[in-house]
Amino acid sequence: MILTTTNSIEGYKIIDYLGIVTGVAMNENKLAMSFSMSKYYKAVSESIDVVKEEAFKKLRDNALKLKANAVVGIKVEIELTTHNYAMVSITGTAVKVAV
Repeated sequence: MILTTTNSIEGYKIIDYLGIVTGVAMNENKLAMSFSMSKYYKAVSESIDVVKEEAFKKLRDNALKLKANAVVGIKVEIELTTHNYAMVSITGTAVKVAV
């Protein structure tokens, strides 16, 4: 599956727009503030990476349900909530491209 932030894919022709798809994920473990700042930032970064991959997996799964082979116009939003949970929301347009 092709995933891109652009609205077109160089070398491919979009033949059908199938709908907007999303993938949202949040970490289940609250990040402890008792870390030193460097360890805290490393923990936040690692947590966001894991949550982002889960959100992308959900986006791909939702696109596949629409029989898409690509998602264009992807937007990624990352939020650290007031309770120190990392949340990632990804939105894009599921499309069918000629292969």
